[in-house]
Amino acid sequence: MKAVYLLLLALLIAPLDVQAADYAREQKWADEVVPGVVVGDPVYLELANAHKFLTLFTEAPKAKAAVIVVHGIGLHPDWGLIGVLRSQLADHGYTTLSVQMPILANEATGDDYPVTFPEAGERLQQAVDFLRAKGYQKIAIVSHSMGSRMTHNYLLQHPGAPIAAWVAIGMGADLSYKTMKMPVLDLYGQNDLPQVLNGAKQRGDSLKGKAKSAQIVVPHADHFFDNRDAELMRTVQQYLDRTL
Repeated sequence: MKAVYLLLLALLIAPLDVQAADYAREQKWADEVVPGVVVGDPVYLELANAHKFLTLFTEAPKAKAAVIVVHGIGLHPDWGLIGVLRSQLADHGYTTLSVQMPILANEATGDDYPVTFPEAGERLQQAVDFLRAKGYQKIAIVSHSMGSRMTHNYLLQHPGAPIAAWVAIGMGADLSYKTMKMPVLDLYGQNDLPQVLNGAKQRGDSLKGKAKSAQIVVPHADHFFDNRDAELMRTVQQYLDRTL
């Protein structure tokens, strides 16, 4: 009995090694995405725990800069508007690296995702290191939805990260950009999600006085910019062109 008690006590006080990300679901996405990749090349980067995660790398000839593209909750690096951004930015002179971020089970909500933020940060750092090793000195991030929350956390934890600009699309959290050292574009749709719209004033206020930073709302666009790909792409490209 004493041995059982000691074992239970040890389990209670020992740190738990919990794998937050759903690697099996991530592999299913990769199995679906990779065979259909037309623009760019699949590249796997490796975490400290030896897990290899998918990125889609698209080099632009004589690139102006490199852009890390970060998808939203439960998705993959070629999904919807992310696929548009990663491929069309490359057409306009930006090398892109679209990164598979940690995902949870399908039923997980946004409130469940902060447990994945440390690993999300490690993936973003691996993406930065990969691009730096390729010779890119000027690196920006373009993120969407939960990917913007993950990016915000990464930049808070890595204030020295060599990020030249950040486009945060559909930031659905009550966060501030005040401590961000790089220029920031807070971009959202007129018909975005309530949590994005409700936090817009606070986010905008936190950009005041920050050089080259701005907040832009795209008329008639929803959270996923359905049927507004052209406006989304034009807004992001123009911001990067005048900022980088």
